[in-house]
Amino acid sequence: MASFLYVLGRFTFRRRWLVTGVWLMVLAAALIGALTLSGSTKESLNIPGTPAQKANDLLMERFPQMSADSATARVVFAAPAGENLTDPQYRSVIDATVTDLRQAPQVKSVDDPFINPAGTIGFAQAEYAVNSDSLNDASRAALTAIVDRARAGGLTVEVGGDASQPAEGQNVGEFIGLAVAAIVLLVTFGSLIAAGLPLLTALLGIGISIGAITAMSGLVDMSSNTTVLSMMIGLAVAIDYALFIVSRYRTELAAGREPAEATGRALGTAGSAVVFAGLTVIISLAALSVVGIPFLAQMGLAAAATVAVAVLVALTLLPALLGIVGHRLAAGRTRSRRRSGRPRQGDAMGVRWAQTVARRPVITLLVAVTALGVVALPALSLRLGMTDDSTAAAGSTQRKAYDLLSTGFGKGFNGPLIVVVDSPAGTVEVTAEQVANKLRGITGVAAVTEPTPNPARDAAILTVIPTSGPSDTATKNLVRTIRATDGSVPGASIAVTGLTAVNIDVSAKLGRALVPYLAVVIGLAFILLLLAFRSVLVPIKATLGFLLSTAATFGAVVAVFQWGWLADALGIHQTGPIISFLPVILIGIVFGLAMDYQVFLVTRMREDYVHGTAAREAVVTGMGHGARVVSAAAIIMISVFSGFILDHDPVIKSIGFALGVAVLFDALIVRMTIVPAVMTLLRGAAWWLPRWLDRLLPHVDVEGEKLRQRLDGTPDTPLAPTPEHALV
Repeated sequence: MASFLYVLGRFTFRRRWLVTGVWLMVLAAALIGALTLSGSTKESLNIPGTPAQKANDLLMERFPQMSADSATARVVFAAPAGENLTDPQYRSVIDATVTDLRQAPQVKSVDDPFINPAGTIGFAQAEYAVNSDSLNDASRAALTAIVDRARAGGLTVEVGGDASQPAEGQNVGEFIGLAVAAIVLLVTFGSLIAAGLPLLTALLGIGISIGAITAMSGLVDMSSNTTVLSMMIGLAVAIDYALFIVSRYRTELAAGREPAEATGRALGTAGSAVVFAGLTVIISLAALSVVGIPFLAQMGLAAAATVAVAVLVALTLLPALLGIVGHRLAAGRTRSRRRSGRPRQGDAMGVRWAQTVARRPVITLLVAVTALGVVALPALSLRLGMTDDSTAAAGSTQRKAYDLLSTGFGKGFNGPLIVVVDSPAGTVEVTAEQVANKLRGITGVAAVTEPTPNPARDAAILTVIPTSGPSDTATKNLVRTIRATDGSVPGASIAVTGLTAVNIDVSAKLGRALVPYLAVVIGLAFILLLLAFRSVLVPIKATLGFLLSTAATFGAVVAVFQWGWLADALGIHQTGPIISFLPVILIGIVFGLAMDYQVFLVTRMREDYVHGTAAREAVVTGMGHGARVVSAAAIIMISVFSGFILDHDPVIKSIGFALGVAVLFDALIVRMTIVPAVMTLLRGAAWWLPRWLDRLLPHVDVEGEKLRQRLDGTPDTPLAPTPEHALV
């Protein structure tokens, strides 16, 4: 592979204008596709095989007029203190509001207003003909105007439901993350051109990927989170991959090589690592498909495709741009080294840090592991759930509407359960009433509505109001209890659905998928690292480090988003269960990123070691070559991910925080501290590989060692160290 990439680098260098033109045409095609083929996104939680999904399918079959995807707006009214909603002046305001809602754009139906027994709080629910992402500006403006008129009538009026959510806007955090990345690149390279190339290639790759994903939204149902996640991952890895190649290119220039040769060698060495690292990210993201959750598989595949584009751009467009800038990429100290013919020996700060760790490896290891272990402790309290209006900002109308309904009707009113009764035609009225009476006797049920049969009289629906809130454990237990009553009424079968039940089932399935997916990822990590480093202990160490950083990340997420630590500083307005799909996504992404840094850092250690450097000294020199670039790459990733913490969506906010913290723990603590400490302690044993296994494993040559031997005219030397060498 290294030889192929060497040839590819020189080819794209020579055909730089052709390659650049082709990529610009691809970008134009993607953007045109996005403009002409795009459709609305859809926040669907359909998970085949779950009880709630089976109930939804039955509901759609027997009640086709109902739509689970329609946007809703729940307008909540509250009377002034000491007054009543049934008073004539307030009743007229409510009636006028309902009339206006029925005439509003895109509204399909509006329920008659419902007022609590005390007459203090009531609501009317509007159902739209489209989902929330398809609501136009006129519909949103009309809803706002209707609410303002109702407030002018003397009532407190708030709005909940997905129709009340503001239209998606541009997140300023993305630009902040890019600005920080630009500063880090400028400091790392000391050159505007060198700093600009990774940003330029990253933006072009993201433009192509997001354009293609947007175009696909017109062909398949797609969640808005799919695009955001792809942008988040794509920006981070694209900048990092370009950073590694540009850094190696400048090193080759410093060694006195001409730009074309430097490009070929940079691609054959750092490019090989980019391919391997990118492949691990792609596989880990694509593996989300095996979890069996469609929207999660969609997010994983889209993000994996974005990473694949980032790798292709780094291997083709970036060398072409290197051909355009040529020697101008070598600035300051790098140019002086090129003139004097002295190659760079490593970054002094990285060498000093590695030497510090090597002098006290046991203490360093104990401190780092203990610190991450303490941070991981809150993960023992991890609770999974889904977002609703209870997680909205405290001052938002959605949160106020939620609180008013809880006050007026009880906490469970915000999380009703829909029970579907299936019965032979002609008997549904009797059996549904029997089911309703049985449900009313269950502990935790506040109220049960009268059954509503379908026109064919072979099914009925009724609504169960729990006494507990949507995300409470008691509500989960209630759903299980209701489902356990299936078959207790002769001639009737029951199924439970509704947003609360769907969220419970989603969380349960994601929780069950977490351990198997983690096992797949760990197994994959071991095999890939075994191939890359031809060592047994290095993959074990890398995998244990990945588990440690993942556990610490879970702990930090629980402490902030579930316990509320630093919530105000991060703009988190409501604590609660962690979004159900975050742990699975986090494991897949953190695995890929962890392997990135493992590859880029440890390959330099192995490269020096197989050239005869003592094992302990190879750790120091390897850190000297890789520490500065890996640190810069980690800071860039942290900046890009942290920018999404400023997003108003709590899901995006939690994902951005989790990924930023994960990179902080894994890159700067595990890879930059624990890895050199362990490698120092293991010495030559770190590279031990049984001879029979060495014969079986193919040679991946991530370091490009074979390529350098051929180009420099040196004889082949075995990559496996001699026994005497292994003892050093």
